[in-house]
Amino acid sequence: MSQTRIAYMPLAADPEAIPDESILAAISFAGSLDCALHLTTFALDVPPVSSPLGSLVVDIRGFARAAEERSKAECHRMQGLVQGAAGSDLSVHCTSRQVAMGTTMDVAATEARYFDLVVLPWSPESIGAQEMAQAIVFGSGRPAILVPPSVRPARLDHSAVAWDASRVAARARGDALPLLAKGGRVSVLTVQGDKPLSQTDLAGALAASLEKRGVSATPIEVALGQKTVAEALQDAALSAQAQLLAMGGFGHSRIRDFILGGATDGILAQLKLPTLLSH
Repeated sequence: MSQTRIAYMPLAADPEAIPDESILAAISFAGSLDCALHLTTFALDVPPVSSPLGSLVVDIRGFARAAEERSKAECHRMQGLVQGAAGSDLSVHCTSRQVAMGTTMDVAATEARYFDLVVLPWSPESIGAQEMAQAIVFGSGRPAILVPPSVRPARLDHSAVAWDASRVAARARGDALPLLAKGGRVSVLTVQGDKPLSQTDLAGALAASLEKRGVSATPIEVALGQKTVAEALQDAALSAQAQLLAMGGFGHSRIRDFILGGATDGILAQLKLPTLLSH
């Protein structure tokens, strides 16, 4: 019996919908991964509340019902957008869930555990996209690929892997390799000048290991200079013409900074290529 890889894409209608261009880019990228796609849209479930003044001043229940209907309508619209954009190579299964306010991200992270990977549309202007990325990366246990709206459809022939020989870097490498198209190649990126490394020529060692398994691999040492690690890795991946950057070489706090800002100054605000994060 042949196996089918299934990617998961959660889309929340609240607190704000992700821009259509970001969703379309993510669908385009998912189509390059030789997988099926499970889409779940999350509609708002507003619990009943009562007012001391009843309905004399504000129709609270009416407002709640209206919010729920708007949320359901947006979920229906997003499903139509995805199904319309999916090509013949991408099988899409759509479901919708109605969840209580404030629980969407936790529910999505739990549901993601039933799939092979998560594809997330990314928008630097969308708080919802940022919150979903944080929830999936830290809560799902699944590799998450953040896809910027600039992506164009193409077969995944070239991946870049950020490598420092750590456990999380090894996990990212393992998560990324099965996504590579047959005959594809890997650029192994090791940043110099960020932290002490366990040995010299780490990139060369991994490239040699991959070559023994029939994967074409090129080691690249990346000079940090005045850039952040995330900036240097993205620039190196683009210079090598990679279509995906896989990274897991950060601890919990540093991935959180990478996504939300702080020490790395929110580099995902300028996400330049699809980035797979393993944690």
